[in-house]
Amino acid sequence: MGYNFKEIEKKWQEYWEREKFFQVKTEPFREKFYLLEMFPYPSGKIHMGHVRNYTIGDVLARYKNMRGFNVLHPMGFDAFGQPAENAAIKNNTDPRRWTIGCIDEMRRELKRMGFSYDWTREISTCLPEYYKWNQWIFLRMFEKGLAYRKKASVNWCPDCETTLANEEVIEGRCWRCKSNVIQKDLEQWFLKITAYKEKLLEDLKHLVDWPERVLLMQKNWLGMSEGVEIYFRLKDSEDVITVFTTRVDTIFGATYLVLAPEHPILRKIIKGKPQEEKIVNFIERVCSRPKTVYDSAECSKEGMFTGGFAINPVNNEEIPIWVADYVLMEYGTGAIMAVPAHDQRDFLFARENNLPIRVVIQSQDYIQSSALTEAYEGDGIQVDSGQFSGLPNQEAKVKIAQWMEETGIGNKRCHWRLRDWLISRQRFWGTPIPIIYCDRCGIVAVPEEDLPVELPERALFTGKGGSPLGRVESFIHTICPRCKSSARRETDTMATFFDSSWYFLRYCSPYCKDTPFKREDVSYWLPVDQYIGGIEHAVLHLLYSRFFTKFLKDLGLIEFSEPFQKLLTQGMVLKDGEVMSKSKGNIVDPDGIIDNFGADTLRLYILFAAPPEDQMEWSQQGLIGAHRFLNRIFRLVEKEYRWTNKTKNTIAFKPDDDKENREKLLRKIHLTIKKVTEDIESFKFNTAIASMMEFVNEIYRVAESALNTDIIQEAIKILVILISPFVPHIAEEMWRELGGNETVSKQGWPVYDSEIIKENTITYVIQVNGKVRSKIELPIDTTEDKLREVVLSDRKIQSWIIEKPVKKFIVVPNKLVNIVI
Repeated sequence: MGYNFKEIEKKWQEYWEREKFFQVKTEPFREKFYLLEMFPYPSGKIHMGHVRNYTIGDVLARYKNMRGFNVLHPMGFDAFGQPAENAAIKNNTDPRRWTIGCIDEMRRELKRMGFSYDWTREISTCLPEYYKWNQWIFLRMFEKGLAYRKKASVNWCPDCETTLANEEVIEGRCWRCKSNVIQKDLEQWFLKITAYKEKLLEDLKHLVDWPERVLLMQKNWLGMSEGVEIYFRLKDSEDVITVFTTRVDTIFGATYLVLAPEHPILRKIIKGKPQEEKIVNFIERVCSRPKTVYDSAECSKEGMFTGGFAINPVNNEEIPIWVADYVLMEYGTGAIMAVPAHDQRDFLFARENNLPIRVVIQSQDYIQSSALTEAYEGDGIQVDSGQFSGLPNQEAKVKIAQWMEETGIGNKRCHWRLRDWLISRQRFWGTPIPIIYCDRCGIVAVPEEDLPVELPERALFTGKGGSPLGRVESFIHTICPRCKSSARRETDTMATFFDSSWYFLRYCSPYCKDTPFKREDVSYWLPVDQYIGGIEHAVLHLLYSRFFTKFLKDLGLIEFSEPFQKLLTQGMVLKDGEVMSKSKGNIVDPDGIIDNFGADTLRLYILFAAPPEDQMEWSQQGLIGAHRFLNRIFRLVEKEYRWTNKTKNTIAFKPDDDKENREKLLRKIHLTIKKVTEDIESFKFNTAIASMMEFVNEIYRVAESALNTDIIQEAIKILVILISPFVPHIAEEMWRELGGNETVSKQGWPVYDSEIIKENTITYVIQVNGKVRSKIELPIDTTEDKLREVVLSDRKIQSWIIEKPVKKFIVVPNKLVNIVI
């Protein structure tokens, strides 16, 4: 049968809520710990990824509480977004009602897991009291010139008459109606994140407790490249095409230029050429594709010769100008010099289009272009490179760049991959952008006293015709705050990443009505000490949060530059080798597991199955094993009364045995405290649990053979305390059964005694002529003479020596004795 987990878990969850157990407040003279997991999108049900993420965080939060820290451990909901609007269209309902219903369900499930959240600090980003401050931050950016409007292309479904996120474009088609998706230029709002690019890159060096993989992903996304801008003049023209390259050492091997289809000079180059019409059709076809299609590395590269030529400034050679879909206007200058001998992408394109290949960096393995089967991208010696021939290419890089600057054919430059952040969404369910358009005054910010600009109560959701906001007359029409004439509101809403870029600050002052947060609260709690979430947020969310933090610091609202001191990215939960999903039919519902096994079993299993950073494979047998282990601990507490009342009349009782068992168990207690403490601090929860399993085995062994009950009682109490962050409900119940005062969560975390865990003996492995024949345990201070005496008098060793003379008696430092006879 086992323990009644349903009754126990309900009892303690009600107790924690009734006693406001995890509520905290700002206490400036107390050491704080801010533990935060990335808040969920309210899809309606929590999944095993949520369970894993939040269980990992909860162990650390409960542990830090027991260490005496003032622990802030909040939870909320990233509640705006496209799925709610899609659900409204599909179910003919209101996204607000759908979202609030999902939040209620997920909150219920999270509480069933026994997570130690301060629910009084809960935030939902879809509520006006939250998104008012989204709008306030936007206006501060607008004032500083960091929020601006310009034309930009979006994915557009002509049948649905609406924009689509990249994720909604599947193989170039609308996910809903399967129509071909095109690109459409719309006026969009951007945030000038590029103004902070240097700080975002420079400050990565301070994030010493972030995974190296995440730091590298952010560095690559920022994409700082040092190189040279080279000026290629058009043949028979004064017009110049600027090309940026990081491989100026290959300039003498450039055999053609490639322009992005949107490059502004392209139309001028093809004007009047025989192929003009074909190229215009090609440009329109490529530009109408979603970016997800022609920016894909898997797609074949398509291009056309423009009929134009450019002059390579280093050798005055005429080289053809092509247009191709693999060059993007968003990166660099929208033009590249193609060096097929030394760039694999250029090599494949050149081979496909019969373009020349010229080697200018020689290696032993690459002697001539005709022998190339792939581009040579390594180092070597310059050849066919004018006055730079014979130089190592890394040395040539520096000298060629310097020569270009001196002769005016190029300049050293630093380019970035990072582009400004497009935040406009042609959607209803998001934060309204607080901007008004007036025919007299132009673009006007909504006055701060008029915030929040709230979403209307009612809107028509058809899935067609753009944002539903654009059809709500009462929302659109307003008065210009400057000239008081008729005006219209912006109908775009903000990308939901805006909401999550500062939410960690709002948790500190969730009820503040005058400012986004109170300075004294944020100064105490921030930065977040430990942040936990999925690797999929390594770039966008984490980069945007860093950007917002730096901006708010520049406003003087906060004093720190980085929001998250430590970062843990947990692995995914798989079933049958694949990520759990409805489409694959391999979902495991946490509610069902809690009903059948209890929240503590689920918590224990998901922590024991794999280290947090690794993927874990779901196993029903592993779950059953975790449940059995909890029952085994519970039985320890039940048996403790019987063991306590043992009498000394037991047959075969030996006082020496009792003393030896006591000493062994005492040492095991302190070794386990040390192991579990260190493992929690380093997120090695699986090995912490394994050490407690060993501890339980030792308690059972000693309890069944020894009579010294005080040490058994002590061991069981320590076990309950150590395991309580992992399985809090059963731990609380066992603590009460043991007669503990208060709750186990209020107990101080045990401290191990380093003197007790010191090894008092050494086990020597004894070899005779190189083969292991015995093991002998001796006090740690045994002299070598005494060691020799004991070893040679050992019966097992004597049976192997058989009165033969000992030629050598060798003591190896790693507790090994080798006897040579």
